[in-house]
Amino acid sequence: ADLLVILTEWNEFRALDLQALAKGMATPRMADLRNIYTYEDALAAGFSDYESVGRGDPAAA
Repeated sequence: ADLLVILTEWNEFRALDLQALAKGMATPRMADLRNIYTYEDALAAGFSDYESVGRGDPAAA
């Protein structure tokens, strides 16, 4: 897979092993459409790209 997309707020998605998921992906990218994780969480887990809905670009801060 090239993109992890989170579309729900179910508790099972709040407890994902992000590091294991990132390791298994060719290009670890995440689209968090429910704002469950933060940009910092995604980068620390090994994702090279993180997008969310309604949050500003952390690089612009």
